[in-house]
Amino acid sequence: MPYQWLDQDGTRLLHARPHRSLPRTGFVWFIGITAGLLSLPLIALLGSVLMWALLPFMLAAIAAVWWAIERSYRSGTSFEVLRLTRDRIGLTRHDPGQPDRHWQANPYWIRAEIRPGPVERYLVLTGDHKTGREIELGAFLTPEERSALQTELNRELARLRD
Repeated sequence: MPYQWLDQDGTRLLHARPHRSLPRTGFVWFIGITAGLLSLPLIALLGSVLMWALLPFMLAAIAAVWWAIERSYRSGTSFEVLRLTRDRIGLTRHDPGQPDRHWQANPYWIRAEIRPGPVERYLVLTGDHKTGREIELGAFLTPEERSALQTELNRELARLRD
């Protein structure tokens, strides 16, 4: 699971992060194989002017693939930390290039719910009657992971109320 529960000095912590299916070594292999396959047609054109006409386009294609995967890696550095104690629940979301966003509430009133939203099985924390805010949790998780997290989080919140 791309999220895990930890205990730290009486605080229950949830760390959630996006799943990375292509590790850095796989990225190197992918770029190398892509460059090799794109250069195969150039072998037949060695020594001709046509090779120099095609080369910039092939290099641009490799550069575009490199840029797209690197951008995906940067967006994959997002993470969320949920701190859960008997008297306070706090959520911090870190996105690259943006300031961290923080939210706090009394956990007695909070519950995790699945709602219709911009993604399938949209998971929100709701129930803070003072502000009426709903906070999205785990937007980068799969629908199945959001459902599992909802069950686990409601179990943790119920345990605190006892």
